Amino acid sequence: MTSISLTEYKKLYDGGRKATAKRPKVKGQKVSSEGEAKLVQQLKALKIDFVQEFQFHEKRKWRADFHISNTKLLIEVEGGIWSNGRHTRGKGYLGDMEKYNTATMMGYQVLRFSTEQVKSGLAILQIEKMVGEK
Repeated sequence: MTSISLTEYKKLYDGGRKATAKRPKVKGQKVSSEGEAKLVQQLKALKIDFVQEFQFHEKRKWRADFHISNTKLLIEVEGGIWSNGRHTRGKGYLGDMEKYNTATMMGYQVLRFSTEQVKSGLAILQIEKMVGEK
């Protein structure tokens, strides 16, 4: 029996495999999704103060996509809802339920929107209404 090195094996059998394209990340920064980027524009246009990637739980280090400043309002833009993404698979779904329920028990209100709802303008209308009621 003959043995070959890992490098030789990869040349023979792994050569056609291509790496999947990933979004570029800047060290220490999260790259916003399309929905998050659009919501940033909408919030700024209406001069609604917000914090992105807001850590609301000290021990679990959970973060909300957005926190509307001077309120107890957290905003989540849910991605991958039609593509079997993390938020719709069992473990991710259960983790999200725990996170959102904990935020509610801490006194926050959590609004969740799809990317499509952000792009259509529905999300910003509802956020604006919530902020106006405060």
